[in-house]
Amino acid sequence: MNRINYKLQEDKKLLSIYFSAGYPNLEDTMPILESLENSDVDMVEIGLPFSDPLADGPTIQKSSTQALKNGMTTEILFEQLKNVRETVSIPLIIMGYFNPMLQYGVDAFCKKCASIGIDGLIIPDLPLAEYNEHYRDIFEKYKLSNIFLITPQTTTERIHEIDTNSNSFIYMVSSASVTGSKSGFGKEQTDYFKRISHLELKHPQIVGFGISTAETFKAATKDEKGAIIGSAFIKMLKQEGLKGIPNFISSIRTV
Repeated sequence: MNRINYKLQEDKKLLSIYFSAGYPNLEDTMPILESLENSDVDMVEIGLPFSDPLADGPTIQKSSTQALKNGMTTEILFEQLKNVRETVSIPLIIMGYFNPMLQYGVDAFCKKCASIGIDGLIIPDLPLAEYNEHYRDIFEKYKLSNIFLITPQTTTERIHEIDTNSNSFIYMVSSASVTGSKSGFGKEQTDYFKRISHLELKHPQIVGFGISTAETFKAATKDEKGAIIGSAFIKMLKQEGLKGIPNFISSIRTV
């Protein structure tokens, strides 16, 4: 059982944070991770910057572009993370598009992730069928969770198929739009949350897209195990820098 599954067993609503590696500055990756660990975050998604991030909203796109301009690469990220388990104990997930992983070599990429203590990957553009046919054995060899996404448009049949093929949690996208902070959730989203909870899936769900405040975190986790904050966290980094991390996290935990 890896760190993600241990964390999922805890009797609490989980807060996961997403940020782009190498943003705001190239060498900020480890200081951000250590600050999040010290601020009682449950999991972190480390964004691997990519030049064509189709599913990301403008805030994450800009942070990814800036990280690339700063010089971030897959090799540099792995070098930055080589000693991460000396100071960071929470689950770590790399989230990125498949092309950089394919260029690196999928087996080599997964082997490197395992060696430095990465627990899972989220790859939005890797189809389930492609994963099962070509890459499942590699992920299982290195004991990495591959976390699949569902949206309000995903059919019930497809959701059950994803549930069957999951081994940690399901990333539950709150809307069909790109990432980005919203002021709240409408009836369409709340009905969707209820619908998924009534399916009684084997694996817990963690909600992403549109969570930015204590109120939206509470709404997103009413029926689900946890929620992910990305764009709002990156905006805070731009405005306040790393010194703003503890207050930002505590503001989400106020409910």
